[in-house]
Amino acid sequence: MSEQIAIRIPDALAESLEDLVTTGRFETKAEAVRTALEILVEAERRRRVGELIAEGYRRIPQDADEVEATTQAAIRSIYEEPW
Repeated sequence: MSEQIAIRIPDALAESLEDLVTTGRFETKAEAVRTALEILVEAERRRRVGELIAEGYRRIPQDADEVEATTQAAIRSIYEEPW
């Protein structure tokens, strides 16, 4: 199932959209708009997850021992990298 929507965009944005199609970046304007919306929705989802994680740490902050253990684990993982 899909939904068709009609929108108005400024001329400059419409020209940029046309350029994306003309240069072959996208096959159609609709494909370009769909891709942009997918990127926007995913970015907003990630932003919301980040907010929830931060809120969790504000509600239940790490104590000094947890911070130290995490720091040491990060340091070990860097040393274990096969640079």
